[in-house]
Amino acid sequence: MMIVVGGMIGLGKSSVAKMLGEKFGTDVFYESVENNKILPLFYTASDEEIQTKRYPFLLQLWFLDTRFKSIKEALIHNNNVLDRSIYEDWYFAKKNMELGRISELEMEIYENLLNNMMQELDELPKKSPDLMVYLKGSFETVLERIKKRGREYELDDELVEYYRFLWKDYDDWVQNHYNASQVLIIDMDKIDVVSNEKDADLVYELVKERLEEVRGE
Repeated sequence: MMIVVGGMIGLGKSSVAKMLGEKFGTDVFYESVENNKILPLFYTASDEEIQTKRYPFLLQLWFLDTRFKSIKEALIHNNNVLDRSIYEDWYFAKKNMELGRISELEMEIYENLLNNMMQELDELPKKSPDLMVYLKGSFETVLERIKKRGREYELDDELVEYYRFLWKDYDDWVQNHYNASQVLIIDMDKIDVVSNEKDADLVYELVKERLEEVRGE
């Protein structure tokens, strides 16, 4: 079993992944945020610094590298939960290219590297997740949760439009372009796994039920 937990920034991927890992008794591979040297620079850089320092491109390479390491480790074990997927990393890179923060040449290099990495995964017993648990929410919920978790570099008011740009096409990408696994959508406008134990139990039961369907049990 391999589950990936996906969704917009701030909606609670790490919390849901942690909860599922505990309830399924599996390892959890978290997104590399706490030791990420580039992430604070990415969020606080001026437009000029973004153009000269290329922080968006460097950040996507950082995530691609660390995600690939997690995937390789996760795929050789039987049961794991991953906090965000390598497929979503591509979505973030593409959206930053649309904003002009990543150049077309950088995107080409990124996609070539990603494709090479995915070919390497073909050598492993399992090539893709069994299920994506997709956390869906309104933009108001996204902002509320970002503020609630309180990472200072994420709270600048100038970032709101960036968040909105990422958020507005996320659902469409998951529902119409993501095809690596089945998707279970969780409405985070109504669910709070951190503060409500009943919500956590509900999400676990929904995931367990969908996994049984996927496996044909």
